[in-house]
Amino acid sequence: MSGSGRPGFLASFQHLDATLDAIKGLRKEGFRDITAYAPFPEHHIEEALGYGKSPVRVFTLTGGLVGAAAGFAFPAFTSLDWPLVTGGKPILSMPAYVVIAFEMTILLGVLFTVIGLFINMKFPHLKPIVIYDPEFTADRFGIYVGAADEERLAEARKIVDACRPDRVQEDPEGLHHG
Repeated sequence: MSGSGRPGFLASFQHLDATLDAIKGLRKEGFRDITAYAPFPEHHIEEALGYGKSPVRVFTLTGGLVGAAAGFAFPAFTSLDWPLVTGGKPILSMPAYVVIAFEMTILLGVLFTVIGLFINMKFPHLKPIVIYDPEFTADRFGIYVGAADEERLAEARKIVDACRPDRVQEDPEGLHHG
C-alpha cells in the first residue's frame, strides 16, 4: 500500500513537560501536522496543540433554544386551533406548557449535540496506523510529526531532538503506510 506521501517521525517521551516543549516548539515554527499520544486525557496537550473551545456547545445551545421555543409554540398553536373554553379559563395558559417546553429543550438539545458531534468529529482512520508505540496507552507520551518535504522534516527533527526524546522512529512513507 502506498503511504500518505508525507514523511514523518514518531518521538516517544517519558515526561509530559518534554512532550509539551516539543509541541510548542513545533507549533512556533509553523508545523501543523502534529498528532499527540498520551496515556490519559491531558488538557495541557490540547492547549499546546492549539485546540480552542469545542464548537459543539453552540449546537447544544441552539438545540435547547429551538426546543424551548417549539415547546411553547406547539401547544399554543394547538390551543388556538382547537379552543376549548373550560370553566372560563384562558385558552392560552402558558404555565401548562412549561413541562412540554422543558422536555423539548432537553430533547432537541441532545439531538443537536449529537448532530454537532458528527459534523465536527474527525472520522477514524480506516487503515491501521503502523507507526505506533503501544506504551502510549500505559505510561509514555508521544508525538507524530509529518512534513511536506525532507528539509522541513529535518527542521522538525532538530526541534524535537532539543527536547531529548527517549526514542524516535522514522516513517519515510507517511503516517498510514501498511
